Amino acid sequence: MPDNSELSHIALLESLLFVASGPVSTSRLGTVLDISPARVRTYLGKLEESYADGGLRLQWIGQSVQLTSAPEASSAIERFLGLEVTTRLSQAALEVLAIIAYMQPITRPSVDQIRGVNSDAALRTLLSKGLIEERGRMDSPGRPILYGTTMEFLQHFGLSIIDDLPALADEEE
Repeated sequence: MPDNSELSHIALLESLLFVASGPVSTSRLGTVLDISPARVRTYLGKLEESYADGGLRLQWIGQSVQLTSAPEASSAIERFLGLEVTTRLSQAALEVLAIIAYMQPITRPSVDQIRGVNSDAALRTLLSKGLIEERGRMDSPGRPILYGTTMEFLQHFGLSIIDDLPALADEEE
């Protein structure tokens, strides 16, 4: 490993995030580099600043981080990779996704109650697209599945963390 200069740790963090297949905890990064998780967060903050006007971003989920492309680059990336946007989300799927995003973890019966209609088809669509996932089961009769959003959801909508969602206009919504 290179010397312990700040630049080399930042460069090493960038390299580790580049080869990681998914989010990596700051404690794991610290263990690999033999530095504290607090120091890792400091260096990642500097790395994040350096990406401000570039094509890369750091995406945070709790204490884990992942290197991603900038949301603004999505059209060019889709063209480059030959990805066709063949399906759009239906109004029902968007409604269900919004409810889950703001109220997660949430059960299907709760989503149905908010919408006033059955949401099975929309949930299946969102699960198949990787925008939501099962987060466990509620400790109540029938043990209904709890749903929450995924990293793909954050990436698709250009969010770093779920807290970046805009505030609801009226809290009763």
